[in-house]
Amino acid sequence: MNLDVEKIVREYINKTYHMSLATVSGNKPWVCELHFAYDDELNLYWRSKADRRHSLELAKNPNVAGNIVRQHELSEYPHAIYFEGIAKQLLGDTQIEAAARLLIGRGIGDESIIGDAKKADGHKIYKVEVENWYAFGKFGGDKGIKYKLERRQSHKTTDEPASEVL
Repeated sequence: MNLDVEKIVREYINKTYHMSLATVSGNKPWVCELHFAYDDELNLYWRSKADRRHSLELAKNPNVAGNIVRQHELSEYPHAIYFEGIAKQLLGDTQIEAAARLLIGRGIGDESIIGDAKKADGHKIYKVEVENWYAFGKFGGDKGIKYKLERRQSHKTTDEPASEVL
């Protein structure tokens, strides 16, 4: 099956504004829910206070994972996009402003988020440099398969299933 996994990822995340983000500290995982934006290289961005659990954890261990799932009825087959990557708080006016523009462009805040990100107690802007994307579902077939898009290592799309048929 010839499947363009990158196209699936781009189309899916363009229609979705909500993601789950997993962090870990001391072998204890944590998941939070966030509104996100993305750039042309499929990096993810969000706003959060620096004292939130996920923000504190990713400052110590930047390895994160997450998923982007649209709500569906029980009678519908689930489709989802999963990711793994390295997260960081953005520093510097240029990075903050560029990421803020992406968030604003998706309706996540207004111009005031730029100034807020620069305040000591404001909502900071974070970025995940996604290393791997996975698309799960019946994207082009009648069976649910997880497909992998390797972003940072090979920059090529594979149409081989990442795991067995589910």
